Amino acid sequence: MNRINHALIMAAGRGMRMLPLTDQIPKAMAEVDGNSLIYHGIDKLMSKISNIQIHITVGYKKALLASHVIERNVSSVINTEGKGNAWWIYNSLLKNVDEPILVLTCDNITDLNLDLIVKDYHDLNEPACMIIPVKPIKGLEGDFISHNNHTVTSLSREVETNIYCSGIQVLNPVKLRKITNQTEDFNLVWKQLIAQNELKCSRIYPDNWFAIDTLHQLEQYQGLIEKK
Repeated sequence: MNRINHALIMAAGRGMRMLPLTDQIPKAMAEVDGNSLIYHGIDKLMSKISNIQIHITVGYKKALLASHVIERNVSSVINTEGKGNAWWIYNSLLKNVDEPILVLTCDNITDLNLDLIVKDYHDLNEPACMIIPVKPIKGLEGDFISHNNHTVTSLSREVETNIYCSGIQVLNPVKLRKITNQTEDFNLVWKQLIAQNELKCSRIYPDNWFAIDTLHQLEQYQGLIEKK
């Protein structure tokens, strides 16, 4: 596989840490730099990969978010209300996709060298799942990654390392379903893969990465943009 044909942006969450803004709109529709968070992700993907199929998971205020993303001509909207973040792997039509899917979260603002990521995925023997690491950023939480020659041995918030999870991954649903028991929680997916030495850690880092989980981080990122 020499390119990414599918990408999925997870945007179903309630966004409790961004109240009271998320009383009115889903987190994915929070505005930054004149656009919604999720539009930033969609537009970057479409600018980098021609004819990419983009899929969005919705839950909280799903009708509002679905109508918002349809304006960007996404390929599908998957209703995961009341479900966990990994439910779609085992239950949506994407479960039959036997090729890599780039998975992002709506609150990540990032720049990715997708050509290098695809090459790395191939060089790591096209695993069921490959997580993309980032260097820790003060004030942004994440699970620290321990690995042995890029096979992940643990994900932890207690055991600190020099890299942690970015929320970005490349996975193959068909391969995942063959070697894991069905679950709705990505943490449980990863635990099963770690137990089998099947979770890989990419050698490629995002060129830029910022996660927006709180109103303070939203304001912080906006301030960084205004300084440029």
